[in-house]
Amino acid sequence: MPDDFDRASDLEQAQRQRALDAQRARSNFDTPSLADCEHCGDEIPPARQKIGGVTRCVDCQTSFEKWGR
Repeated sequence: MPDDFDRASDLEQAQRQRALDAQRARSNFDTPSLADCEHCGDEIPPARQKIGGVTRCVDCQTSFEKWGR
């Protein structure tokens, strides 16, 4: 019989998978990246632009992911 830890672990795994699936659905790596960050206007390095679908510099993307803005 599963205990509370097993159920919590299963729930965490399911939530993580849903979050990853949602992120993949929102990401469009087939579109061209922006040359300048949509938030601060700084140049996005060419190596980062090659990823495709990039709209923010590393600092702004990090802040966006951390704070949701």
